[in-house]
Amino acid sequence: MRRPSLKLLLPLAAVATLTTAAVTKPNQGFILFSVQQDIDLGAQVARQTDSLYRAKGQLLARSSNARAYQLLDGVVKRVLDNGNLKYRTQFPWDVQIIKDDATQNAFATPGGHIYVFSGLIKFLDNENQLAGVLGHEIAHADRRHSSQLIQKQYGIGLLTNIVLGNNPNQLVQLASGIGQLKFSRTYEVEADKYSTIYLNGTRYYACDGAAGFFIKAEKQGGGTPEFLSTHPNPGSRVTNIQKSAQQLGCTNRTVSNKNFEELKRIL
Repeated sequence: MRRPSLKLLLPLAAVATLTTAAVTKPNQGFILFSVQQDIDLGAQVARQTDSLYRAKGQLLARSSNARAYQLLDGVVKRVLDNGNLKYRTQFPWDVQIIKDDATQNAFATPGGHIYVFSGLIKFLDNENQLAGVLGHEIAHADRRHSSQLIQKQYGIGLLTNIVLGNNPNQLVQLASGIGQLKFSRTYEVEADKYSTIYLNGTRYYACDGAAGFFIKAEKQGGGTPEFLSTHPNPGSRVTNIQKSAQQLGCTNRTVSNKNFEELKRIL
């Protein structure tokens, strides 16, 4: 996405609020959005994202896909309840399934709304890999990588107007591109690391699950999975994930894939 050239002036009160909310953290950029503004922006983007995929007939409704969501929710909840999320109670952390078997992707909006494509679930070999990819995406939201990247691309003035509901056209563009955000190597390395930390905290999953996905993706013939087009995958990432998992001592856990295989069949 290109950063719009439109420049919007903020009311003084809004500027004061944003200035007060600005913080700097290790491995994180200058965040002008407060956590509450993160939540508000995420809610706006999620509603628009839902609308876009619902219009295409691809957003699976919970009411008619209860079992699929029950199975996926179980994995998501285990990862979220690992004890290491900063915004576990503040963000809503809801999950939606997008029915698109040709797209192997997952993403999370600011504020923790998670989207998983059916193509990704069907591509994966086991539940550990799914948990690893989910942990990676959850880390992008919980570490506020998504907010920082969107802020850089769009500018704080435009984002504030989106939150206030003053720029619906730009909201459509933002929602359309949310799954295509290209994170820096620093953000990717941090998300990989936190994926292992999260899975270790579950005391259930082997915490190098994300490495399994990357290894399979690198070996596959044909096109590159959508996930890797937005998450660049130098070979060192697999090594780093495995090294982190070994240091945490959580590589030998095994889980039943019965539920995971059922989820794949349903989809």
